[in-house]
Amino acid sequence: MAIQVILNLAVAAAILAFLYRQQARHATFTVRVFSALGLGIALGAGLQAVYGAANPILASTGQYLDIVGTGYVKLLQMIVMPLIMVSIIGAILKLKNASSLGKISVLTIGTLMLTTVVAAAIGILMAKLFGLTAVGLTSNAAEVARGAYLQGKLPDAQAISLPNMLISFLPANPFLDMTGGRKTSTIAVVIFSIFIGIAATGIAQKKPDEFASFERFIQVAHTIVMRLVTIVLRLTPYGVFALMAQVVATSSYADILNLIGFVLASYCALILMFGVHLGLVSASGLNPLRFVKKIFPVLVFAFTSRTSAGSIPMSVQTQTQRLGTPEGIANFAASFGATIGQNGCAGIYPAMLAVMIAPTVGIDPFTIGFLLPLLAIIMVGSVGVAGVGGGATFAALIVLSSLDLPVALAGLLISIEPLIDMGRTALNVSGSITAGTVTSRVLGETDLAVFNRDDDSGNDSETLAA
Repeated sequence: MAIQVILNLAVAAAILAFLYRQQARHATFTVRVFSALGLGIALGAGLQAVYGAANPILASTGQYLDIVGTGYVKLLQMIVMPLIMVSIIGAILKLKNASSLGKISVLTIGTLMLTTVVAAAIGILMAKLFGLTAVGLTSNAAEVARGAYLQGKLPDAQAISLPNMLISFLPANPFLDMTGGRKTSTIAVVIFSIFIGIAATGIAQKKPDEFASFERFIQVAHTIVMRLVTIVLRLTPYGVFALMAQVVATSSYADILNLIGFVLASYCALILMFGVHLGLVSASGLNPLRFVKKIFPVLVFAFTSRTSAGSIPMSVQTQTQRLGTPEGIANFAASFGATIGQNGCAGIYPAMLAVMIAPTVGIDPFTIGFLLPLLAIIMVGSVGVAGVGGGATFAALIVLSSLDLPVALAGLLISIEPLIDMGRTALNVSGSITAGTVTSRVLGETDLAVFNRDDDSGNDSETLAA
């Protein structure tokens, strides 16, 4: 077994060397990420064809690939909180008045929540068109166990109310939240940073020397953090390759075929909602094709890593350096978008599940009496969904329990959960970037010279990761 694992890792190492050689030859960031994605798929498919998804050799190989893939995700998570703090504080110090902060917050959060409702409506439509229902589905041992787990988590979901969720955003212990110790830590750090920024601007006239010193400190901290972001993002192609190889190698193709209807319906809904994002970008006066090209590397990482929160640094960097969005707006959109109004996890997924499960208890899911409460619950429930793995499950629990539907049936989809979650996460990140882009345009803050710049003709693609 050891020799086979070594051979597998030798092939992976050769691919990593190829990706490094691409970087040394100054291939564009998009090309390198696209290459990593394709090579990861090829290696994963090859490993499964040779060994089978459940082979211990594959599991051992995956543990070493995790050093690259999961290690990269952890490095990104390492810089999320410092990036949020210095960027938001710095942005507030530059704002002329508090009304600008209010406009940014209202437009960003409003866009996220409204698009989540639209996403839910699209999910319902796809469930209808594909005739999805949980009636008659059989359960294997893993799915039964998953159902029991979800049933055990039900009290936590039922205990959540909108007032409690809003209170949880407040940073009672900001140092705990800086460690990411709570599901709402990201928003809590944003709020803490806002308070620091407002407090600092309050002494600008009374104590100008102290304010100038603090402003200089934030500028220096921001420069260092952004350099740290650049260093970590340089590893993106390697992380994407390892993550994609793991996903493909361990996926059960038989399970995917058994639930192919749900998979197809989900991805049709995701693609349609992505089209809505492009429609919003186009309505704001920007070229949607250029927008897609610029955000593609971020979506690939979100797709392979399945973490909205881990995508924050890359999202902010892309918005500021490729889309021309100011840092303050970019950070608000990326941070809030990782917790509030996730179009994929909190919109499409719980809507489709509710429509599928309702017939099992004799409810017609396509009546006004069912659909209006469903959309309302989804909009409210989309507040505070964690931007890491499991966020969609938690959102589904909130919706299903609020509608008094059997939550255990959600366990029937355990076998294809990773495959669906990849697309959901990419849509979540696309939604947050769209919210930032639209907000920036509405407020007249977008740097059109940056947005219209052809990244592949210059060095802009390398500012993300070089």
